[in-house]
Amino acid sequence: MAYLLLTFFFLCLVPNTYSYGHAYTCRSYCGNLTIDYPFALQQGCGHHGYRDLLFCINNVLMLHISSGSYRVVDIDYAYRSLTLDEPHMSTCTSIMLGKQGNGFVVERWREPYLSPMVDNVFMLLHCKAESPLFQGFSGKHLPCRNVAGMGCDEYYGCPAWSLIGTGSAYGSGPPQCCATAYESIKDVNLTRLDCQGYSSAYNMAPLRLAGPDKWSYGIRVKYSVQGNDTLFCKACEATGGSCGYHVNDFSSLCMCGSWNSTSNCDSVPSASQRRRSWSFMVTGMDP
Repeated sequence: MAYLLLTFFFLCLVPNTYSYGHAYTCRSYCGNLTIDYPFALQQGCGHHGYRDLLFCINNVLMLHISSGSYRVVDIDYAYRSLTLDEPHMSTCTSIMLGKQGNGFVVERWREPYLSPMVDNVFMLLHCKAESPLFQGFSGKHLPCRNVAGMGCDEYYGCPAWSLIGTGSAYGSGPPQCCATAYESIKDVNLTRLDCQGYSSAYNMAPLRLAGPDKWSYGIRVKYSVQGNDTLFCKACEATGGSCGYHVNDFSSLCMCGSWNSTSNCDSVPSASQRRRSWSFMVTGMDP
């Protein structure tokens, strides 16, 4: 019995392997969505540009930015895009007014990492004549135009408009709908733009769809990572590590199980890292 206890004690003192190829991984799941680099749900995982961005609430993945929270419908890692849904956004079957919608506003420091895609059309609804949309473009209304073959003329054909009417057209006051690309206005801020609501749609089909009832309603967002960070992460993952960052200075880290590397998991850990790799087990035994 004493021999077994002694053997068990020494096994508890055996240092952990440096986990080459078996590192702790930051990859996780929320519902049926995979959370992988550059995203993460834990501090220190993923890319620092996407920190405090995604949250898993009751198996529903939510994205939070300055304008509000959005449900993440899909993450496409091949095309580096996210599809978002916002409950107070108007669609083809429902017009939501009263400034209930969040719109879409990204923090300035996040702009290099996150932005709506160029084929995403924002349709701003019931904007006042004093709105910045209509200032400086008398008779031209340059911000209001079709985007990727989608626009207000088609959107007026949705059944939801039959309940409230399409209102005035150009030349007799502001239109009830102004379709614009995100690049034209930078922020879809309903308060600043003095609009009562908005819709957002995108077309995934290679051909122009027949009508607005065939559009996909939601916000398609592209994400990007700088070249050096991408190369660092590829080298890290190739050696079995997980890509992360230092929570204090946001420098890139490769997490290699029981230690972190500033390059990859094939590098030799320092003496201090080796000391931290020892694992002790405290057990309680009945007298």
